[in-house]
Amino acid sequence: MAYVINDACINEMDGSCVDACPVDCIYEGLAKRYINPGECIDCGACLPECPVDAITTLKASDPVWARDNAEFFTLSLPGRAQPLGDPGGAYGAGQIGTDTPLVTSWTKE
Repeated sequence: MAYVINDACINEMDGSCVDACPVDCIYEGLAKRYINPGECIDCGACLPECPVDAITTLKASDPVWARDNAEFFTLSLPGRAQPLGDPGGAYGAGQIGTDTPLVTSWTKE
């Protein structure tokens, strides 16, 4: 069971969770971060580091955000010819520079 980042992270690009992740599985979109479910080892090191409590377990997550998190890695996002997949670490991938359709169209209340 991987972890999921929800809407509380949109435009809150703190990065503390990234620094805490021992396997480098938290990727940076344009306005939100995403946890790669194929690379996450379920250690939970990111949970206490998130200043906006945007990280939840897949089981406890809203299904909308669980699907959105997975789509970041499985869809061909705007400006990308193919899905990101499992590149083996966010550091080497760098900032992806785009977000999922849900995040792109999201309006915070």
